[in-house]
Amino acid sequence: MTQFAQTLVLGILIGGVYALLASGLTLIFGVMNIINVAHGAFLIAAAFLTYSVWTATGVDPLAVIVVTGPAMFAFGWVLYRFAVQRIRSAGPASSVLLTFSIALLLEGVMGLVWGNTSHAVRPSYFNESFYACLVAAGVLAALYAFLSMTWMGRAIRSSAVNPTGARMVGVDIGAVAALTFAIGVATTGAGGSLVSVLYPFLPGSHYVWISRLLGIIVLGGMGSLPGAVIGALLIGVGEAMTSTYVGPEWATAVPYAVIFVVLLARPQGLMGARLREDVAV
Repeated sequence: MTQFAQTLVLGILIGGVYALLASGLTLIFGVMNIINVAHGAFLIAAAFLTYSVWTATGVDPLAVIVVTGPAMFAFGWVLYRFAVQRIRSAGPASSVLLTFSIALLLEGVMGLVWGNTSHAVRPSYFNESFYACLVAAGVLAALYAFLSMTWMGRAIRSSAVNPTGARMVGVDIGAVAALTFAIGVATTGAGGSLVSVLYPFLPGSHYVWISRLLGIIVLGGMGSLPGAVIGALLIGVGEAMTSTYVGPEWATAVPYAVIFVVLLARPQGLMGARLREDVAV
């Protein structure tokens, strides 16, 4: 296999993992119009939780998802009820300020608990992204099935498309918002376990991850789950190609370049809808 083909396959595999990481972020924005800047910090917190369970018990880090997923779901639900809910109607700017504050607070807590040194989970397959991509695809398929085939999933989608209409047919918008935020945070539980295997991490790593994930959902279209998958694959391939043919030190610049170019050329993203601001609610 040629170097180009190997790089392309690697980029697709990494992009599959990125798709899972970005799914919760775009779901929260699509339903609640909240930009969760703390998403990267939640991801690193889940990675540290995976590290602790792995070092204490020796359980396979990918199996630890059954712990990190529910734990982050509960954390997300509590966080929404006691903090995010209070500023939901205040607009995206308030959500950015609140979630950025939460990210800084969580970074400090992680530094106190685990220290500010680099950590990593190293099972025998740690350098094989194939396994992580399979797990990410499985979790994404389960999320898609939930949103498409269950009553609660349809309630979430209807709340995103037409909150007023959903309320008129009996959907509890507040309960749906809490569930959506919790599910979005729960994806960081699974994603954090995958990240802990593929990349070294420390409390401050969340800045790199949130920039990458924002680049993905801006490229794919804010609030679009299919767009997040497409954007993740493109970013993954772009980073792999940049690392191979330009230099690994330039790979972290790819998300920032994507955000800049997409906002100039197509602000709604690849799968996003263009809205008329004078008639949009």
